[in-house]
Amino acid sequence: MNEPRDTDFGFERVPWRDKARRVRGVFDSVAGRYDLMNDLMSAGAHRLWKRYLLSQTLLRPGQRALDVAGGTGDIARGLARQVGSDGVVVLSDINAEMLTRGRDRLLDDGLAAQVSVVQLDAEKLPFPDRSFHCVTIAFGLRNVTDKAAALAAMGRALKPGGQVLVLEFSQLAIPALRPLYDAYSFQVLPRLGQLFAHDAESYRYLAESIRRHPDQETLLGMMQAAGLENCSYTNLSGGIVAVHRGFRY
Repeated sequence: MNEPRDTDFGFERVPWRDKARRVRGVFDSVAGRYDLMNDLMSAGAHRLWKRYLLSQTLLRPGQRALDVAGGTGDIARGLARQVGSDGVVVLSDINAEMLTRGRDRLLDDGLAAQVSVVQLDAEKLPFPDRSFHCVTIAFGLRNVTDKAAALAAMGRALKPGGQVLVLEFSQLAIPALRPLYDAYSFQVLPRLGQLFAHDAESYRYLAESIRRHPDQETLLGMMQAAGLENCSYTNLSGGIVAVHRGFRY
């Protein structure tokens, strides 16, 4: 199939092959303040959203898990505690700066021996089919150029009975709150980015990327098209974020 000529980078249209480089630049810029900004932007709610995601993994000690676009390692650390010392966790991301932060945090938490850190492209996972009991991606899918390819790759990496879990910003389920949410996203977030990360533009992109991400039903259909079964989603915080899940049988 022919590659599309362009794709979204926030509200901007950019050449298809250019998006990954542009996204990498964003996360190179914000890596040092990424965790602080997550707390500031969400008033700490991201910790509750991630805790919910981890509560849905169904993982048992000794199993294998992959966290895609895992950045500074919040999800990977939780997965490591679930599978224990006999299990395997892989923390992956396309961005080296983010992975450096993640590796440092794993060392600080005494979990470095349990978690492999791998730089890779979510669209081209280099693992054999049927490698993992659970594959997670939290707040990373909207930054992937070819989301369908990434979902298919994650599905292929699952063992029979395993599941993909996607935690991502989504579309508000309460229309009356949208003007307030838009004002926060496009006025407050860039100012926070400038004040605390010295980078308003990257946080403007992050706000725009949320609006360009597929809504709950569209993403559900994409997961089904990728070959995942028994797909469903759960809205959190009124649809500000949603957790999608799909299984391989």
